[in-house]
Amino acid sequence: MKSFIVSLYGLAVSLGGPGLFVIAFLDSSFVPLPQINDVLVVLMVIEHKAWMPLYAGMATLGSVAGCYLLYYLAEKGGEAFLRKRLKAGHIDQALSWYRRYGVLTLIVPALLPPPAPFKLFVLMAGVAGVRPVPFVVAVSLARGARYFALGILAVLYGDLAMAVMRTRGRQVALWAVTLIVVAVLGWVLWKRRRSDVLA
Repeated sequence: MKSFIVSLYGLAVSLGGPGLFVIAFLDSSFVPLPQINDVLVVLMVIEHKAWMPLYAGMATLGSVAGCYLLYYLAEKGGEAFLRKRLKAGHIDQALSWYRRYGVLTLIVPALLPPPAPFKLFVLMAGVAGVRPVPFVVAVSLARGARYFALGILAVLYGDLAMAVMRTRGRQVALWAVTLIVVAVLGWVLWKRRRSDVLA
């Protein structure tokens, strides 16, 4: 695994931002590369801190493009495929989450590190009929927040960022998700109360 990461790092470094785009696209579509993209973003930013926006941006764009491919395929007929491979109860539960919480159902797993089953939620978004624009916006915000946060950590703390990611990455991600969920729920409640007052 280490040699594989080294070879991918060499590819990404040789191609720069486009290399990160390709690896993020593969990871988010058909080739599972758990956390490799996170590691590459941190390593490349440590080497060239001034290029952090480019690296984080290309990783975000690649991830969005890969996710959109899965979403598109699921939208065009993925439910039958999923029902053959997953328990009906899991599919129905995921669909009910989309009906109740909308794209928040997608944002939360997009922020979490592996082993969160993010691709399953991407596929379910297509099956649930989530519209393309909200889908792209949700994935862009979540993945952008993730990769830019990693980039900022790499700029501020250098090699220490890698240690934090290895030892505390999951806890940090869970706290970030908790804050986002609380903020979104607060906004929804405020909006609902405001509409009740205006009515």
